[in-house]
Amino acid sequence: MDVSLTLWVLTIVGLCALIGADFFIGRKPHDVSIKEAGIWTVVWIVLAGLFGVGLLIWGGGQPAGEFFAGFITEKSLSVDNLFVFVLIMGKFAVPSQYQQRVLLVGVLIALVLRAIFIAAGAAIIASFSWVFYIFGAFLIWTAWKLIQEARADEPEEEYEENKLLKAAEKRFGVADRYHGTKLWIQQNGKKVMTPMLVVMLAIGTTDVLFALDSIPAIFGLTQDPYIVFTANAFALMGLRQLYFLIGGLLKKLVHLSYGLSVILGFIGVKLVLHALHENGVHVPEISIPFSLGVICAVLIVTTITSLIASKKQDAQEAQEAQEAAKGGADLPSGEPSQAKQLRTEDGPAKSERSKDDIEA
Repeated sequence: MDVSLTLWVLTIVGLCALIGADFFIGRKPHDVSIKEAGIWTVVWIVLAGLFGVGLLIWGGGQPAGEFFAGFITEKSLSVDNLFVFVLIMGKFAVPSQYQQRVLLVGVLIALVLRAIFIAAGAAIIASFSWVFYIFGAFLIWTAWKLIQEARADEPEEEYEENKLLKAAEKRFGVADRYHGTKLWIQQNGKKVMTPMLVVMLAIGTTDVLFALDSIPAIFGLTQDPYIVFTANAFALMGLRQLYFLIGGLLKKLVHLSYGLSVILGFIGVKLVLHALHENGVHVPEISIPFSLGVICAVLIVTTITSLIASKKQDAQEAQEAQEAAKGGADLPSGEPSQAKQLRTEDGPAKSERSKDDIEA
């Protein structure tokens, strides 16, 4: 798709206008309700849909299909980011009324860093077609790693600050508490960062790690930098509202890692086939409509199986809790559990025999 500089400028200006409207509407620190998060989530999805329709009208079916496939892929991969965002919010004890501001600025930092990644990726692909082999192999390896982590079923790890964040804290210092939405304050005659700025940087820089697999993934669906950038932008800008909307449901998506691993593995294979095709090897290439269908199907199946598994787990835990409560209710106050067990097994018969012995 041939994109002029004017269209690039108009797109960036339009996105900045949407981001500015989002910021000013929610500029006052407050607890985000489910209703508010739901409305804004729908708004960003509708805007992404309208943008895709615009591509369909002016660019044709190919760019529109690539955008929708890229947007859905990036959106599904960004949901995985939310698990880490929850850990970061807990690590820095961010007050609930400030979380929406933290996420907005953190996501903006992530978007800028991703734009740099996208520009670098586009330049590398334009110069070296063999990089598709590396991207494909990396995605397949990442898919396998996700499966291994999901099967390990390890307890949730605590968030650890990256080296860049530690260096910034050491260089500028950090205040001992939050000061509203201020990012810098004067403390002991020195300008230091507030925890608010630290957690924003944590959100933004941590997303770079996720970009290492999401950027190659979307380049596996389209090599058009314009589509790659806009798909990432729309996926990330709705992430803040999605955090508040499905925050309580994250733990119920128990099969999400499996679904994401299938998607990444599938795109990895697609990249390898594309690289072989570019090198003159006669192999079938995977079309965008087929890719879009596979991605949607995997996400639907993953969501359904996750909810079913979570429902069974909740029912089992409720049954165990009920049995434990029932067992505790049967135990008289102060009576040891061992004595209760003996009485339950042969208590009534033993009591009757003792009474007969006394009468005799």
